[in-house]
Amino acid sequence: MLGRFFKKPEDDHGGRVPPGQTLTSRFPVLTYGPVPRYAREDVSVRVFGLAEEQTFSWQDLQGMPQTTLTYDIHCVTHWSKLDTTWTGVSVPELMTRVHLKPGATHVMIHSVGGYTTNLALSDFVRDLNLLAHEFGNTPGALAPLETEHGGPMRLVVPHLYFWKSAKWLSGLEFISADAPGFWERNGYHMRGDPFKDERYSD
Repeated sequence: MLGRFFKKPEDDHGGRVPPGQTLTSRFPVLTYGPVPRYAREDVSVRVFGLAEEQTFSWQDLQGMPQTTLTYDIHCVTHWSKLDTTWTGVSVPELMTRVHLKPGATHVMIHSVGGYTTNLALSDFVRDLNLLAHEFGNTPGALAPLETEHGGPMRLVVPHLYFWKSAKWLSGLEFISADAPGFWERNGYHMRGDPFKDERYSD
């Protein structure tokens, strides 16, 4: 049902709205399972698998260059939100500190609470992808990322459906072949490109 905060786009906004999507001015909260609550200082991102094992603390991540980006996001449940602004560590910046082993082609993203989702390295190491800790509807209105939206820190992968932007990021497991994460095991597409309408597996 379309409500006050959702509307069908009259056009695709210059190609920005994927097929089957509805624009929203809200930021809907969609989470499988309980919402974990923990302090920023308890954030840690473990790197393992086909990479030299290491763990980045909140302090480590805050000591890296921070990037602020504005882009659109798209949820598999048919909503799109335009012009969202995020601040965090870019994935390419993080990867300058990660030492991959031969054979790594994909990464399994791990979250506090056990959620996982998969990405090809080519989808993971992109300039627009962030380990984000601040969010705002405009660049001048940034605030710490709310817990319900993945705070203190989440991954943001704006070119894919938003289930790939794992909340409460806790680990990056580099692997030698594609493998399904939580929603992929439960019928969602292995990649999830919104502009190709890749919502569900064949």
